[in-house]
Amino acid sequence: MPKFAANLSMLYAELDFPDRFDAAARAGFKGVEYLFPYAYDKALLADRLAKNGLTQVLHNLPAGDWAAGERGIAVLPDRVGEFQDGVGKAIEYATALGCTQVNVLAGIAPAGADPGRLRETLVANLRFAAQKLEAAGIRLLIEAINTFDIPGFYVKGTQQTLDLIAACGSRNVYVQYDIYHMQRMEGELAATIRKHLREIAHLQLADNPGRNEPGTGEINYPFLFGWLDEIGYPGWIGCEYKPRTTTDAGLGWIKPWLG
Repeated sequence: MPKFAANLSMLYAELDFPDRFDAAARAGFKGVEYLFPYAYDKALLADRLAKNGLTQVLHNLPAGDWAAGERGIAVLPDRVGEFQDGVGKAIEYATALGCTQVNVLAGIAPAGADPGRLRETLVANLRFAAQKLEAAGIRLLIEAINTFDIPGFYVKGTQQTLDLIAACGSRNVYVQYDIYHMQRMEGELAATIRKHLREIAHLQLADNPGRNEPGTGEINYPFLFGWLDEIGYPGWIGCEYKPRTTTDAGLGWIKPWLG
């Protein structure tokens, strides 16, 4: 049976962030994920998790100035110190929240930058983060993102992600496979997930087009959920979509799976 985590950065967006934990639990979710915890007190977030019996499934490493359009700094040669400081901050929050995996967003490749230097920077940053996180009992994930939504995003495909992991040389780096992003970039969802099941530590979902809830687009999610059960995927599935109307009104798709 798939395990679903509510992505609180996108679901229940009409509520104050701490109140989204309560709403997710009322809807039947057992886990939550979101982009970043760093604007909130660790004790407040830990209390909301405990109060609602929720598991903190995932959050991201600090990713630069999100409001200004940055989408990660791990690939940027002039931001290595900031990246390394962010790893320490992520460990503090993940430890306080009982979160056993964090995701790194590589970022947008600067125009005209030397491709070799960008890759070298990202691999070195992955190696650094993987080592620090492993010592804290936390897995490092890396995610490919489609370049229609984020033009210029550096990591944009499954094989590239796997190549970066291999170059890093760490046993503590895994794939975060976003079904929506990879449908837009590659397709072949079921075959890819089966082929790389051992490397995939976390899945995320949304339908396409529109990035709305399952059942609103072209992806056959009932088939995929059954497929994940068949091949024995053991992890969580993060519901990282934009509700077409309200979150609760669009939850009909998940009711058979929440029990």
